[in-house]
Amino acid sequence: MISRRIIRTKVLQVLYAYYSKEDKSLNNAEKELFFCIRKTYDLYHFLLALVIEIADYAEQRIEIKKNKHQPTYEDLHPNTKFISNQIIQQLRENRALHAYINQQKLNWVNYPELIKELYLFLIESEFYKDYMKDKNRSFLDDRKFVDKMFTHIILIAEDLYEALEEMSIYWNDDVEFTVSMISKTLKKFNPHSGSDQSLLPMFKDQDDRDFARDLLRKSIINHDELRDLIKEHSKNWDLDRIAFMDILIMQLATAEFLYFPSIPTKVSLNEYIELSKYYSTEKSRNFINGILDKSLKDLKISGKINKTGRGLIGEV
Repeated sequence: MISRRIIRTKVLQVLYAYYSKEDKSLNNAEKELFFCIRKTYDLYHFLLALVIEIADYAEQRIEIKKNKHQPTYEDLHPNTKFISNQIIQQLRENRALHAYINQQKLNWVNYPELIKELYLFLIESEFYKDYMKDKNRSFLDDRKFVDKMFTHIILIAEDLYEALEEMSIYWNDDVEFTVSMISKTLKKFNPHSGSDQSLLPMFKDQDDRDFARDLLRKSIINHDELRDLIKEHSKNWDLDRIAFMDILIMQLATAEFLYFPSIPTKVSLNEYIELSKYYSTEKSRNFINGILDKSLKDLKISGKINKTGRGLIGEV
């Protein structure tokens, strides 16, 4: 589930924290990295559980209206299409989801007002109204509806972001990525998905887990060599006057150039330029791009870059 772009982002954040502390422990930095990644995986499950909470709230409202002293015809004959949505029902029964939620003690019990606000936001949306008045029913329509709940409601709900920030400092920056992974997950569900329907694993494979650990460790262990290379390729600049985050981005990119033979340099270059869009100014992005491009050319000429594996023809 955790993409390499997210891994690079988490390593950058942990690296920034590592150099900001007086007590620098490589082991503690590694623990912090995997804790950050675990928190993103927590959010993935937590948001999946959120749609169940919203549907449960809708069902409670229906029951309250039925039990009124003088219920109307509409109260007694409600439209239950939303609360019986097939995808939501499958999530309710999903063993992996509930096992993880229980194990990590994740719940929305302290946020009833947020659940109510999200529900009210939902029922005012055009896609909800269109869905509820359509008498036709299909699994595909149900799945599209839940996907829209995430992309049209959850992803843009400011109150949700405030609540998540209150619960964990690690979550706010991860919502967009997590919602994209949830959309990917929902596509795996089908009419026959039972309670054992699998969710996405935290890492795609062991290579991605190793990449996270090695990128952090190699960037720290080879700090002096990496900083010297950055300094060498920014001769017209005082390194002390370059933004600290910009240096860290270049440090990680250079580490990938040198110490990760299976990753094409073009991929590394593009990934860190993309990362700089979120963590640097526009002026800094151009600077980083220029320094990394120059550094990469010199490293290739000097024979310091050795890439092997598929898709790496033409690297040198």
